Amino acid sequence: MRAAIFKGVGKPLSIENVPDPTPDADQVILAVENAGICGSDLHVTEHAHTPSGLILGHEFAGMIAAVGSNVAGWKAGDRVTALPLNACNSCDACDSGLPALCSANLFTGCYLNAPGAYAQYVAARGNMLQRLPDGVNFEEGALVEPLAVGHHIVSMADMPKGASVLILGGGPIGAAVALFARHAGARHVVVSEMSKNRRTRAAELGATATIDPNAEDVLEAYRKATGEARPRFVFECVGIPGMLRQAVELVGVRGCVVVAGVVIQEDVIAPIVALGKEVTIRFSQAYTEQDFAAVIDAIARRDINPSPMHSATVTLDELPDAFEALRKPTTQCKILIKP
Repeated sequence: MRAAIFKGVGKPLSIENVPDPTPDADQVILAVENAGICGSDLHVTEHAHTPSGLILGHEFAGMIAAVGSNVAGWKAGDRVTALPLNACNSCDACDSGLPALCSANLFTGCYLNAPGAYAQYVAARGNMLQRLPDGVNFEEGALVEPLAVGHHIVSMADMPKGASVLILGGGPIGAAVALFARHAGARHVVVSEMSKNRRTRAAELGATATIDPNAEDVLEAYRKATGEARPRFVFECVGIPGMLRQAVELVGVRGCVVVAGVVIQEDVIAPIVALGKEVTIRFSQAYTEQDFAAVIDAIARRDINPSPMHSATVTLDELPDAFEALRKPTTQCKILIKP
């Protein structure tokens, strides 16, 4: 099969012929119809410890081409997406239905022994498959994974209908949070984002107001947009040091901050600020099978329209240039690959 291969930091992806995958007993092989480029894929290729030869890609949809001997209920030709997880199936997290929190999990597209979907074929665990109804196309199927991240973030807030929400960051994940916050019945969905294009996209996905934090004081702009003193829920979707502190300062009394932005470095908050308002801080990691199923159902019912997230589709041959172009500020949101 043809695949895009990571060759090292500072080098473009290389399109090469590699052996077709064969399924382990608990796996299926998918013929990839569409795969998505994730910002985390870009980050992975900027670290020296990432092994050369890696095939990236954890957002995908396709048709089953081969079925492992222990996989039941699936057959060649079935239209599916899948959670890109390869968990141990025996730890506390797995027993609790939270395979994304398994400490032994191998995330598809992040390890040499779990190659991803920047290819014509990809392996997936049979117990991680999610069927795509006839009304959900493959492009939408490839968007399910990032949408499931947003759905999980919103579900972590346990937000009542009519709530007021402030989202810090309007990238693909912040956009998905805006979409599902609105879908969950939030009255005010305000997105703070520096990029004009991202603010426009957030509005298309359900944001009731947007803020340019470079030009406006975020809290004053929020008050002007909503008529409320402070948001009850703040979602941190940026992932740089200092954003958690800002979220805690912005949220209201007994409010909830949900942290989705990934910060590897140590960060600092002033606990007294959170204590003085009895703030709840929750962290959101990936998704569950229920999030995937809920997203697919919402698309099938046309309860949501994720199409503004899809900016462009490229071929495998066009992927290396498209991938490198995303390292600089761009108007793109989600680029899909058609292998």
